[in-house]
Amino acid sequence: MIFEKLPRRETAILLVVCVAVLALVGKRLAAAGTARAPAAQAVALAEDRAGDGAAGAPRLVVYVVGAVRHAGLVRLREGARVADALERAGGPSRRADLTQVNLAAPVADGQQIVVPARVTSAEVGAGATAAAAAKVSLASATLDQLDALPGIGPVTAQKILDWRQTHGPLRSVEDLDAIPGIGPARVEQLRDLVTP
Repeated sequence: MIFEKLPRRETAILLVVCVAVLALVGKRLAAAGTARAPAAQAVALAEDRAGDGAAGAPRLVVYVVGAVRHAGLVRLREGARVADALERAGGPSRRADLTQVNLAAPVADGQQIVVPARVTSAEVGAGATAAAAAKVSLASATLDQLDALPGIGPVTAQKILDWRQTHGPLRSVEDLDAIPGIGPARVEQLRDLVTP
């Protein structure tokens, strides 16, 4: 061997030099590997956004809320149905009223899917009693009174107050249709519960 022919001091120096060279080579290889990692991650992210790999189909992102186990954003393949979105959200909760949801409807990118909860007969009875007791005046109702109406949350209630402040009092129930977030179906739902 080479080391047997060299004096001890030179053997020690040669060993130190060899270890230093190996350490330098190892450090450069590690640096090259980490430099390539972000590029590989970017390619993987781009492939994930472009499709699901084998099929290469575009992906949709929809927002599933309401009576589901895991509300939030879910990714689906092009051509997916509402049933697929519910499955990706963990499935409906026990209180979900699936009769109000068209499970066969195709989904579109950016769509929000709302799964309503079943209303018990006690809740219906309490709501009917309250509605019969007093209608809410659209001209003078407070934020809390508007928020108590079915289908009107605090955000929509505030929009009603803002609209009233900008445009004056609502003259009819149909005027609610001009407020963002309230459509014809909601107007019909509120017709017997409010007065102008």
